[in-house]
Amino acid sequence: MKTRKLLCGLAAVALLGVLPGLTAAWNTLAAAEACFPFYAFQSGCARNNASCDEQAKLLKELGYDGIGFEDAKHIPEMLKALDAQGLKMFSVYMGACVDAGKPPYDPGLKKCLKQLNGRDTLISLFVTGGKPSSDASDEWAVVMLRGIADMAEPNGIRIALYPHVGCYVARVEDAIRLAKKAGRKNLGVGFNLCHFLKLDDGKNLELRLKEAMPYLFTVSINGADGGDTNQMNWDRLIQTLDRGSFDVARVLKTLKQLDYKGAVGLQCYAVPGPARQVLSHSMSGWRKLCDRAAKEQ
Repeated sequence: MKTRKLLCGLAAVALLGVLPGLTAAWNTLAAAEACFPFYAFQSGCARNNASCDEQAKLLKELGYDGIGFEDAKHIPEMLKALDAQGLKMFSVYMGACVDAGKPPYDPGLKKCLKQLNGRDTLISLFVTGGKPSSDASDEWAVVMLRGIADMAEPNGIRIALYPHVGCYVARVEDAIRLAKKAGRKNLGVGFNLCHFLKLDDGKNLELRLKEAMPYLFTVSINGADGGDTNQMNWDRLIQTLDRGSFDVARVLKTLKQLDYKGAVGLQCYAVPGPARQVLSHSMSGWRKLCDRAAKEQ
């Protein structure tokens, strides 16, 4: 009896010693659960020729809610793999072009829309051609975008214009301008942190998100360095979420303040390392960012 009491006492003392750490870890995890749905771009998990099943299992294991898909030719296979893990295909990355004489959009778009019918999946649409951040081709761009939005509407699909350095839609302001002109409820914009930092001043982060909010369908983030970001290479502007000196929690805090209801994606382009390493480090960073954002509201 005395031995049993002694063991119980020692266990209680040990538990008290680790309780603060367990409580902190639990609070961090709870903050992440209460944050936005969080998914990873396929560039983070489609490494070493990983199959759709392998990618979906890794995302599930590490706590992601789904994927931002980048392979429109294999949508059915990935949907099947995601369904098996209880995950979602949040977006499919596709292109359009404003140049005369070139195909206005990916020839596989119509098939893609049918495959995604009723899935609440976004088409993340990058728009090439013309002069970046110019409105010179807006007249044709609006006609094209209305056509795409009207094709997508019967399938319950929304289109998010994807700002990308060097494209006609290079800045989130370009996406907002075209979304306004097109005037379609299922045509909105995405905000991409790395492309914002490459072309804008980090001080304008909150302003740009506020301007985008009436049209904001999706947001992507990643670890990044602060400073003169316009002059930085992509290896400093796209890192795992646990790295970089730029305060990414500002994005989450601003989205909370603006009552944003969408998901947040993890930009993984060219981040070095195996998929598990990249995604696990970023999930750790995500949980800490959510915890910070919740405490600083």
